[in-house]
Amino acid sequence: MIRRAVLLFLASLLLCAGAGQAQAAGYRYWSFWERDAGRWVYATQGPSLARPSDGDVQGFRFAVSEDSASAVRPRGTADFATICAKTPAQEGRKRVALVIDFGTPSDAPGGETPPAARTACARVSPDATTAEALAAVAKPLRYDTNALLCAISGYPEQGCGEQVSKERQERPAAEKNSPSDGGPSLGLVAGIAVVVVLGGAAVWQVRRRG
Repeated sequence: MIRRAVLLFLASLLLCAGAGQAQAAGYRYWSFWERDAGRWVYATQGPSLARPSDGDVQGFRFAVSEDSASAVRPRGTADFATICAKTPAQEGRKRVALVIDFGTPSDAPGGETPPAARTACARVSPDATTAEALAAVAKPLRYDTNALLCAISGYPEQGCGEQVSKERQERPAAEKNSPSDGGPSLGLVAGIAVVVVLGGAAVWQVRRRG
């Protein structure tokens, strides 16, 4: 009987953790990615600091995400050769392939419709940053006072990294990040670990009293 009570207690904790995750607040913003060995990796520097090399592929995705671990990567698999096929190399310049994914209607601010995703090949100076490469092919850009990228090609018209409190919507399978692309939120993992520890302590107490 006591064992059953312990199991029910653990189950309730897991349900509470899941409910908290479902209601977690997210942020609507442009995330920045780099293509590495054919897969998208969340960039460790902002676009105003990153200095891509000739032949690099970088991406931007507009979406509502809780954190970098749950951020949704750009869609599409076009490589550098495909994106920059019509932009010939030029001495003293570098070419950077950009994937710009404006996201889905469910992530769009109220009253706005995301444009179709597109690619572009920026031919810029050798020391240009990603932000400069983006400005060469996707104006107008909009930044806030803290230099946070708010809009690409004028989208969205308003807002910048605002918090969005709503129940997370289930994304199509193609939208979900695989374990190699970020994995579960650290908060969820930590929550499960706490449940396991509490469960072990509860069982130990039952056995001790028995």
